Amino acid sequence: MDLLTGFGLAAAAFAAGAINAVAGGGSLVSFPALLAAGYPSKAANVTNTIALWPGYVGGSIGYRGELRRQRGRVIALAAPCIAGSLAGSAILLLTPESAFDAIVPFLILFACAVIAFQGPLARLARTAHPPPGGEARVTVPLLAAVFVLAIYGAYFGGGLGIIMLATLAILLPDDLQHSNALKGLLSAVINFAAVAYFALFGPVAWGAVLVMAAGALAGGYLGAGLARRLGQRWLRIAVITYGVAAALVLLAR
Repeated sequence: MDLLTGFGLAAAAFAAGAINAVAGGGSLVSFPALLAAGYPSKAANVTNTIALWPGYVGGSIGYRGELRRQRGRVIALAAPCIAGSLAGSAILLLTPESAFDAIVPFLILFACAVIAFQGPLARLARTAHPPPGGEARVTVPLLAAVFVLAIYGAYFGGGLGIIMLATLAILLPDDLQHSNALKGLLSAVINFAAVAYFALFGPVAWGAVLVMAAGALAGGYLGAGLARRLGQRWLRIAVITYGVAAALVLLAR
């Protein structure tokens, strides 16, 4: 990796960390940057997953107060998170490179669509309330939904947090901050299982991981202020525009 490529990947990871801290969707910046740097699509995907994982851990630490009363939920949902993540990781590595190349533009466009509808999904989460007479409990439909989301999260993962929050709002209604905390921790568990699997069996570009992990951590800490000043609406527009442009370039290839 030359100096210019390293700087570009660090800058993309910095932007991804800042975007994830404010609105979500940072992987739509960092993943195309890896493709532009010349990494094959599967290697870029697993490298991106590992490089951005520390940000999920940091968010969960920040929400530790809201997670204390949800230990039962976390324990119940950890199993489908891990099982789905390992399944998604295995499916990704078993997918032929040519097939994944063909799928990637559509995965990016799907993630862009999720981000575009982030506002309505967030309003759904805000209006959800616990059922009368007690706290909502983990149900079989929720376990199944989390398992499917974990497969997607390990396979690609763009927009995972947004979809996860909406799913929790529908199937496990609670205070928004508690739902957001649970969403963040479940995303961290999903990505941890994927990181472990990819580290053992995946085509990881470890040099890029080191550069991008540092950039993502700095972006989450320092760049969030810049992203907030831009505003979530314009930030989403910028991420969607970038993602759609990257998808169109990949389709043209």
